[in-house]
Amino acid sequence: MNPASPLPTRDDPLDWQHLDAITSYPYGMKLRVARDGDTLLLKDGDTELGRCVLERGDTALLLRWQTGRQASDGAILAALEAAFTFHPDRAVCRVSGFEPSAALRNSGVLVAEEDGGLAAHRDLLWQQPTLWLPQPQQAMAQQYVLSGGRRHPRRRPKPQGALYQRFIPWLGRTFSFRALDIDDDLPMFNRWMNDPAVAQIWQEEGDLARHRAYLEELAANPHIYPMIASLDGEPFAYFEAYWAKENRISPFCDAADYDRGWHVLVGEPAYRGKAVAVAWLTSISHYLLLDDARTQRLVGEPRADHAQQIRNLDRSGYAKVKEFDFPHKRALLVTLLRERYFVDAFWWPRRDGATPTSPTRSL
Repeated sequence: MNPASPLPTRDDPLDWQHLDAITSYPYGMKLRVARDGDTLLLKDGDTELGRCVLERGDTALLLRWQTGRQASDGAILAALEAAFTFHPDRAVCRVSGFEPSAALRNSGVLVAEEDGGLAAHRDLLWQQPTLWLPQPQQAMAQQYVLSGGRRHPRRRPKPQGALYQRFIPWLGRTFSFRALDIDDDLPMFNRWMNDPAVAQIWQEEGDLARHRAYLEELAANPHIYPMIASLDGEPFAYFEAYWAKENRISPFCDAADYDRGWHVLVGEPAYRGKAVAVAWLTSISHYLLLDDARTQRLVGEPRADHAQQIRNLDRSGYAKVKEFDFPHKRALLVTLLRERYFVDAFWWPRRDGATPTSPTRSL
């Protein structure tokens, strides 16, 4: 499969200084925010939702709503996402010109400043599930159960349908996760698993019957989420997100109740380039940290000798902890803390190292 629209061919494929508009998805809506000088124009399709002035202060952005005091929460969320995207070197945005709702205050989107004003903090905004999860899931009440000899919280039913969507500024496209559908996705999954580059790492090549059995086993396992990743609706990769407490990694990382981890294969060769790799690597971390606010750490176990993959994890915020032995490989334990991801804005790319370009089983 080739992308329906060309992927970036700029000298720096991770740059978005040229960008003049983004798409934002508050509450599952699809809003467009365009900038014209210091003005942001918000639209829902052809309907204008409002305008605001965005200025750069010495230490913070200044966002002033221009079209009265009826700004919707969705419009404010979209405007703030755009403000920080257009100015990624700023971590605070002071706001004025509208009456904020209790929901925006209570969720931490807007917080009171010492001078009595209100401001959005980038690290708090990027923790808002309503901006990126079409169906935010309520945290399940805690009850401990045993499975496979491990004691862990009972897991809520797996979500179905659309799970996550985020506009990637350096691609100008929307990255998304959805739950895998066995009947619909089996032929594609089978083709991907039999790709020689994928089979070399995953070692799960086989016929449709074998892969149906593989996916049905995962469907019955409450600790693993099989997911399909897409760009502008075009599927290109398969992910397995898991709860670490019930996973084979648990004894090696002293897994906490809500730690998460993931594996990936990039099935479409056209999507194995640098810019797309950064998009999925930053997005899987974001999704797992948004899915349950009690998740304070992500863990992984790449091959200890996979130098490129380890460099990419390092530049994505994952810290190297120790090496250990699985039956099938020597592994390196890596971890990413929730605080590090959000405070240091690891949803945006770092340019000081390599990015993954192969369909490896990451983490």
